[in-house]
Amino acid sequence: MTEEEAFRLAAPQPLPPRPLNIPEFVESKLDNGLQIVIVEDNRLPLVSFRLAFRTGDSADPSDLPGLTDMMTALLNEGTESRASLQIAEEVERLGAVLSAGANSDYTTIAASSLSLYQDQILELLADIALHPSFPENEIELTRENGKQMLIQQRAQANFLAGEKVAGVIYGQHPYATVSPTPASLDAMTRSTFADFHRASIVPNQAVMIVVGDVVRDTVIDRINRLFGQWQQRPPVAVNFPPAPVRTRRSAYVVDRPGSAQSNIVIANLGINRTNPDFFSMLVLNTILGSNASSRLFMNLREDKGYTYGAYSSLDARRVLGSFRATAEVRTAVTGDSLKEFFYELERIRDEDVSEKEILNAKSYLTGVFPLRLETQEGLVDQLVQIKMMDLPRDHLHIYRDRVNAVTVEDIRRVAQKYVTPDKAAVVVVGDAASVVDQITPYTSEIEVYDTEGQPKPNTVTA
Repeated sequence: MTEEEAFRLAAPQPLPPRPLNIPEFVESKLDNGLQIVIVEDNRLPLVSFRLAFRTGDSADPSDLPGLTDMMTALLNEGTESRASLQIAEEVERLGAVLSAGANSDYTTIAASSLSLYQDQILELLADIALHPSFPENEIELTRENGKQMLIQQRAQANFLAGEKVAGVIYGQHPYATVSPTPASLDAMTRSTFADFHRASIVPNQAVMIVVGDVVRDTVIDRINRLFGQWQQRPPVAVNFPPAPVRTRRSAYVVDRPGSAQSNIVIANLGINRTNPDFFSMLVLNTILGSNASSRLFMNLREDKGYTYGAYSSLDARRVLGSFRATAEVRTAVTGDSLKEFFYELERIRDEDVSEKEILNAKSYLTGVFPLRLETQEGLVDQLVQIKMMDLPRDHLHIYRDRVNAVTVEDIRRVAQKYVTPDKAAVVVVGDAASVVDQITPYTSEIEVYDTEGQPKPNTVTA
């Protein structure tokens, strides 16, 4: 091999880390409890607003799953002074963006525009946040769209897999619910939305985040004039039951007769976002399966050819979390894929990762992190995470140091603590007649369900 050939085969060394140029944010609070976070950044004539609330889908009443999502979908469909079309036309005229959404832990109302129109877009945000009218015609349209979406979701294997995993891992905890039901959609009325909005969209549970070409005192004064009369209310009381404790491995098959492939998810309960082991688990996940150079991908796709991609994921939420390994494989190799999954899950527990693996994982994580902060929207999203997930104020500054501090010993320790394949829930969405026998070498406890989540007879005997 020539010197030139050797040079071409060697991967380049990572560049030294560059300093993060993160603008400092300042904080304030209105008398009604609304927190304000402002980053003055005049590099571009743009501004982004996020009004974030510490209540999300997990606060839905148990008999009305999907209520938060439906309510947020209706916020920009009409207010006391504007119809849905008028709101859309004003946003379009400004060349702006105005939207609302929720996840399991929090709800956000987002707006962005040229800084020239910051007063107008902020006034629109305030209007839909504080004065939604929930018009009957828009409720009916959103309800029917929701029902059609449910039909589409139940035809998708990845949705069925996620639904079953959430139910098994989280049990009676609200995180177990991933979608509404036709019955819950029908039960939601205009008064339901108005009452829920009044109780959950409150200033003392909210943070207004502003990033962009603004003057701090001016924007605080504007926020105070728009939101200062907003009345405090007691926060919605939530009582989260604990997740079930798993003591052994079991499988759950969602039967899709004739399916040409199996969607596999191997999951166990994980950690929440503020767990001290978060960064060790983050590096572990990067080594095991977060990207196309990780162990699972290289094994199941590159070496075995079972799938287009095999991955793991660390889902750390405010209260609980899960750790999952996933792939979509050909039906005929469902059992062989499980073998390789369990091999890799056991290996990361039983053997130290290599210095090269941990160095590459750290380089990847610390390298992509600054990219998330390059745009206003990216920085706003990170600030929302800090406030909604109870992260330290200096989280953005210490992130890379926390990643680089993870050791080989840390990874082995958290792997043995949180990666538990012997107690995992194995969910397979596919042709039950073809896959059940392939699963039995890995567990004799197999439950079979139809695509509506109803149990089906299982003819497999232990």
